[in-house]
Amino acid sequence: MQGALFGSAFIGLLLAGLMGSVTAHAEEMSYEDTTVRFQSTYIWQRHDAFHEAYHGLNSLSADAARSYTATITGFWGFRPWRGGEAYFNPELTQGVPFSGLNGAAGFTNGELTRTAGTTPHLYRQRAFLRQTWNLGGGEEQVEADLNQMAGMVDHNRIVLSVGNFSILDVFDDNAYGKDPRTQFMNAAFMAPLAYDYAADARGFGYGFTAEWYQGDWAYRIGRMTGPRDPNMLPTDYRIFKHYGDQIEIEHSHTLAGQPGKIRVLAWRNRARIASFADALDYLQKTPGADPQAIFAVRNSEKIKYGLGVNIEQAITDQLGFFLRAMKADGRTETLAFTETDASVAGGLVMKGNAWQRPHDTVGVGYSCNSLSNDRRRYLEAGGISFFIGDGKLNYASEKLFEAYYSLNVWKNLYLTADYQRMWNPAYNADRGPVDFGALRFHVEF
Repeated sequence: MQGALFGSAFIGLLLAGLMGSVTAHAEEMSYEDTTVRFQSTYIWQRHDAFHEAYHGLNSLSADAARSYTATITGFWGFRPWRGGEAYFNPELTQGVPFSGLNGAAGFTNGELTRTAGTTPHLYRQRAFLRQTWNLGGGEEQVEADLNQMAGMVDHNRIVLSVGNFSILDVFDDNAYGKDPRTQFMNAAFMAPLAYDYAADARGFGYGFTAEWYQGDWAYRIGRMTGPRDPNMLPTDYRIFKHYGDQIEIEHSHTLAGQPGKIRVLAWRNRARIASFADALDYLQKTPGADPQAIFAVRNSEKIKYGLGVNIEQAITDQLGFFLRAMKADGRTETLAFTETDASVAGGLVMKGNAWQRPHDTVGVGYSCNSLSNDRRRYLEAGGISFFIGDGKLNYASEKLFEAYYSLNVWKNLYLTADYQRMWNPAYNADRGPVDFGALRFHVEF
C-alpha cells in the first residue's frame, strides 16, 4: 500500500503538531536563542486519462495515474555568538511521481524532486551558518519561522549565509508564490522554470550568499555548487571550476497605500553540460544513435545564463498579485531544474476575511513556458533530454492553470484542495490537455 510505511510517522507528527501549536500560539516569542520546529506535508495527486497521438521514452503516461509525496522536516537552530545563527534540517521523505517525473516541464508537485521512492529516506537537507552585521537605520522585528529565530535586526544590515542550503532560500523570494507545501503546488509558481539554479537533484547545494539591505533596496550575490552530472544527486564540490553564480537587486515600494517589491535576477552557470547543437549534429551523423544524444556530447565545460524579473504587489490587505518572467540563453541542456528556456507565471492570492475565514487562502495562477530554437530542433529530430522527449514534437508552449483553496482546519493544520490543467505537456500539441486533482495535508509547529 503506497505511503503505508510513512503513515505512522506522519500521523504522530500531525498529533504532536496540533498539541504543540496550542502553546506556540499562546505566547508569541519576541526573542529566541534556540529554535526547534517541525513540519509535515502529504500531497496526493491524480490525473485522468488523456489524448496522445504517440508515446516516447520520456512521455507522461496517458493512462490515469496517481502520485504522492510525504515529508517530515526538523528545523533546529541556535545562536552561537552575537549576530550568528546556526541551523540544521534533517528530513524524512517518501513519494512516487507521475511517469518517473518525466513528460512535463512544470512538475505538478514541487516536492517531487525531494522524494526517494516507496521506502522512507532520511537525509540532511540543510546545515548552514548565518551572520548578520547591523548598520543602523532603525530596528525591525524578525518573526519566528522555519530557519528563522525571533529577534531584532537593523533595517540596514549585511547578512552572510554559508554552508549547505538552497539558493532559493535567499533568491527569488515572493510572498504569494514560493512554497509548494503551503501555496501553489506546481513548480512553475515555486520559482521561474527557466531559472536553472545550481543544486543537486533535491534542490540543495553548498556555497554562500551575501545580502546588503539599505533603505528600500536589497542587493544579493551568491555562488552555489551544482550536480556532478546534470539533474543527478552527487554534488560537484569544485566550486571554483563548476558553479552557479547569481546577483539580485530588490526594491520595496508602496503603491496606492499597499506594499510591493520588484526584483531583478541574473544568473550564470559553468558546468560540464551538453549543447543542443552538438547533440543534434550527433543524431544526424550517427546512424542508429541513442536518442538521448545529450549523454554522448557532454565533453567540455560550457556557460549557461539567464535574466528575470519578479514582482509582488498587495492590492488590498487581503488580496495580492504576483508575476515572474525569465529567459535563459537556451543553448545547453538543463543543469539542475526543469526543461524550460523562457517562462512567465503569475496569479492572485486572497485571504478568507470576506467570508469570516481569515486564515484560509484561495489562489489562482497561470504559467506559460517555452523552448529555445536549439532545444526545439533537437526534440523535433527525435532527441530525448532528461525529463522530456516524445520521439517527435509538434511544438507548442506548455501552459498551466492552477487553482487552490487552503482550509485552516485548526491551529497549524491545513487541508488544501488543488486543481491543475496542463495544455501541451512537454511542449507537444499532440498530447493533452491533462487535468490534475490534489489534496494536501500540512502541519507545522
